[in-house]
Amino acid sequence: MVIARRLALAAPFVVAALVIVNAWSGLMPGVAFWDTGEFQTVLPIMGTAHPTGYPTYVLLGFIGNILLTPIGEPAFRVTVLSLIAVAVAAGATVALVRRLTGSTIIGVATGLGLATTPVVWLNATRADPHPIHLAFVALILLVLVWWEQGRRELRERDAAVTGTEPGPATEPRAATEPSGAPTPADRRGVDRRLILAAILFGLAAGNHSLTLLLIPPIGLYVLAVEPGIWRRPRFVLTCAGALVATVVLVFLELPIRGGLLPAPLIYGKPATWNGFWYIALAEQFRGSLGDPFADLATKVNHLVTLANAQFGLLALAIPPAFIVAAKRAPRFTLLTGLALVITVLFNQAYANADIERYYLGPVLWVWLWLGILAAELVDAATFVVAELAARRSGPAPARLAGNGLPGASVLAAVIVGVVVLVPTIAGLDARRHAADRSGDTGAQAWLDEALPAVAQGAVLVSWWSTSTPLWYAQKVEGLRPDIDVIDDRTMLDLDLGRAPDVINRYLGTRPVYVIRLAGGDTDELTSQFDMTVVASGGNTAVWKVNGRLAATR
Repeated sequence: MVIARRLALAAPFVVAALVIVNAWSGLMPGVAFWDTGEFQTVLPIMGTAHPTGYPTYVLLGFIGNILLTPIGEPAFRVTVLSLIAVAVAAGATVALVRRLTGSTIIGVATGLGLATTPVVWLNATRADPHPIHLAFVALILLVLVWWEQGRRELRERDAAVTGTEPGPATEPRAATEPSGAPTPADRRGVDRRLILAAILFGLAAGNHSLTLLLIPPIGLYVLAVEPGIWRRPRFVLTCAGALVATVVLVFLELPIRGGLLPAPLIYGKPATWNGFWYIALAEQFRGSLGDPFADLATKVNHLVTLANAQFGLLALAIPPAFIVAAKRAPRFTLLTGLALVITVLFNQAYANADIERYYLGPVLWVWLWLGILAAELVDAATFVVAELAARRSGPAPARLAGNGLPGASVLAAVIVGVVVLVPTIAGLDARRHAADRSGDTGAQAWLDEALPAVAQGAVLVSWWSTSTPLWYAQKVEGLRPDIDVIDDRTMLDLDLGRAPDVINRYLGTRPVYVIRLAGGDTDELTSQFDMTVVASGGNTAVWKVNGRLAATR
């Protein structure tokens, strides 16, 4: 019993370690373009990022960059943080499935399955806040189920004293259920679990605004577990206060690093009242949300395709897994089911070029249902084996069957756990190849070519994808501080107008270079200025502005 308990406690850490070892070789080795490059810049210097600012991610990344100093350059350390987050999510999944089902083996299979799901694995190998979001959601669910089990334990102990019925047996069971009337300290201990969940929620909200979609599901879950919680206003206010205080504390990073103690790189004007809310509320992306119910046939087809791509043959088991989970853990399934519906509707309505990373939460919830289904199959197989043994051998084996036939249960769990991982095992090489970013050195190679081509003291008019590695080179590595990188965001914040206005502003007084999207953006400039490509090509071409064309003088 002691050995089994120690194995159960060690399992989440073992799975987390396996996840790190498995994905380590595929990590992006250095700086990247686009948002990845921004996060690799902002986190090490504790700057401010694009909306919503991601202050929790920035703070964690700043600390992580310091702690991980021995393992490589800052860009790589920030990428490692994503892999650690996925490992934490996988470990939390092991513990969560064990709490929901009592099976450590199925928990291990579920945690490994989550971490090797293509979209999860892919996001573990680059710098991005979504793996952190996945870890926070898994931890929040773990603490909420721990709280639910504590509430049930208190009810059972109260019922043992009063002789009343404690409640339905379909709720998740606690690992240990001490007897005797609960003391005030016991009740406070259980209450602290919900306060901890509120703090984790606040941290998660500071990491990514997707967390806000969980407010209705978690609210209904809390009411389902403790319907009379509203008769405890002081406790409700304590939970709400813990959540709000956490959100306020992490979001203070924006005005502090945006103005009071200014960071080397600041997005927007978060030190001003309007600028702060512009960032925190993501006003920049408000127009990206459409009608979630428009063209439903196309959206359903997309979801089916996505499920098949992520789960393979296991996608067929999702509907029965939900039904079994609803029977075995109804409150938990209410929480995760409603969260999945709300998140999927949001994702289908939100225009984003990399929208699949927004499905990390739904992938987690589906895996938890699959874990519950797997545990149910183990129980059914163990029962059948025990019944057959009882019929063949008489009363003694029947007594053994009544005790759960531990050997058969373990064997059944191993078999079912392997079956759950069959899609991963069969497609492991393909998944590893798809998630491998170890060869993604394009941004660094581009910097090595572009920076020497730019003259001393130049003004470089850039766009987002190329601005972020340029910022990394300047703000983190200390390279080419003589260059002024003027991004479209810089033009907006400093009221500089558009790219042609910036060129005209500096042309003749300083060397001027531009990097614009191939096509319309570049054509606009070549129609007004004499320009020559001095490095790279396409969307990353560095153009030297030699002067104005005669027709535009």
